[in-house]
Amino acid sequence: MLALISPAKNLDFETPPHVSAYTQPQLLAEAELLMADCRKLTPADLASLMKLSDKLAGLNAARFAQWSVPFTPDNAKPAVLAFNGDVYGGLDAASLSLEQLEFAQSHLRILSGLYGLLKPLDLIQPYRLEMGIKLANSRGNDLYQFWGERITELLNREVAAQGDNVVVNLASNEYFKSVKPKLLDATVVTPVFKDFKNGQYKIISFYAKKARGLMARFLIEQRPTDVKQLEAFDYAGYRFSAEQSSADTLVFLRDEPQ
Repeated sequence: MLALISPAKNLDFETPPHVSAYTQPQLLAEAELLMADCRKLTPADLASLMKLSDKLAGLNAARFAQWSVPFTPDNAKPAVLAFNGDVYGGLDAASLSLEQLEFAQSHLRILSGLYGLLKPLDLIQPYRLEMGIKLANSRGNDLYQFWGERITELLNREVAAQGDNVVVNLASNEYFKSVKPKLLDATVVTPVFKDFKNGQYKIISFYAKKARGLMARFLIEQRPTDVKQLEAFDYAGYRFSAEQSSADTLVFLRDEPQ
């Protein structure tokens, strides 16, 4: 199986990686092309485009200015250890062994507005570029037009290489829109996580994001080989609901957050 997750806005480039292994982003040449457009943006442009404070806009303009290739362990960090949001709290990649991270290299991918598609140990430099923003670029009016079918084409190669045709979609709608499902040579299965609140089960953003990371960790630790085995996911108190699920949507319920 190949799982897809979103990146995070928050980054951690201060904590040294606990492993020395790294790889290079496969679409780095595309990222360089996109960065040429990003460098044209002023802090005021970034503040408007991504609804950032003046401080964050200035920070990200500086990141764009400093971004440079080649990527090395001295100026970049493995993606799965650099992203620091709710999904990554659930995944907790810093506690994965090198052997587990190497397994993740074949079975986990991170969608990215700047880098397109990342393996966990691919080096990245600091950036913020959300997939859904309306950034005019050399190929169109937004990042979906910039990436076109490139992410999907690379995904097809990755799916073929890892041994079966199942993609577990743990990404947000904003990021999964960069994938063209009709062109994807795979069956897409989307887990959904609901928590009990005010008398009903509902998707609560913070918990759902963390649960996506937990499911990614489940895939790395338990290494299921067919969709049916995903139903065994029980991390943090979640349980599979056959009644609410369908062939392509697996619903997990939880009564009390843990």
